[in-house]
Amino acid sequence: MAQLSPAGIRAVQDIAQRHGFSFDAVQSMLISVINGNGSMAQFSHPEFGGSGQWMQGGMTMVGDMFNGYLKGRVDNLCSELSRLIQNQPELMRTGSFQSQTQNGNTSYNSFGGGSGENTNANSLFVPAPAQANWWGPDLKWPNSSGGQNGMRYAWFSQARRLAMEVNGQVIIYDTLDHQIGGVSQQQSGGYSVTFSSQYGYVDLSSLPVVSINGLPPLAPTPPPPAPSYNNPQSDFAPAKTSGTSGTSSVSSHDIFASIEKLAALQSRGFLTEQEYADKKAELLSRL
Repeated sequence: MAQLSPAGIRAVQDIAQRHGFSFDAVQSMLISVINGNGSMAQFSHPEFGGSGQWMQGGMTMVGDMFNGYLKGRVDNLCSELSRLIQNQPELMRTGSFQSQTQNGNTSYNSFGGGSGENTNANSLFVPAPAQANWWGPDLKWPNSSGGQNGMRYAWFSQARRLAMEVNGQVIIYDTLDHQIGGVSQQQSGGYSVTFSSQYGYVDLSSLPVVSINGLPPLAPTPPPPAPSYNNPQSDFAPAKTSGTSGTSSVSSHDIFASIEKLAALQSRGFLTEQEYADKKAELLSRL
């Protein structure tokens, strides 16, 4: 979790006192609202009834679903935190914001870059060193991170993103509905990376790639068009010369090669037995 600045500590203490929540609970909700770009939050804290969701001007859900009093307090808290961070431009994402539902749980995806380094003396957070945010400016405060053997990762739950850095290359993956528990390397018999989720161990290559070093991945080259077999017999018609007799003058080698190709087509089902027999007889008559 990012470190609160002195101004941030004072703001959280004041809000916690006025709303009747602990400092830890308000700080936790502040991070959730920031990750929701100030308009939504997905949170989990005992003082809020466990897991819940909030959306500005709309839905508020708490774990104690029949506790309307708690729901109102959470809504008021989130609304004030939303107003607070909207006065902190460096905490807001400038791109579009989309919500997606996976297995009944709403998660949030952000697009577009941040607005730059934090230079506000009244900022809520102490600016992190530039090298600390190796995953880029659009993702903030991972739920978990780690590294080993020249590889490091950071998982961002609400944004549904997993950042991986290997040999200086940063790749951002869409984690879909996986809840990442850890990442490990497998180097015996080849190099691969796996991660654990609620579905067990999953190979990293099964996740969609969002960006590589900040750029979208290149689209795969389309395969060449398949050959057409609408009229396969025409491909094996012997060439005719412009001689006066008008008869074909192809070698026996060409005729036998054409018969072999026709046999291959017939074995693959492109020609019926009768079609193959008729064409074979026609070719043999040219010998």
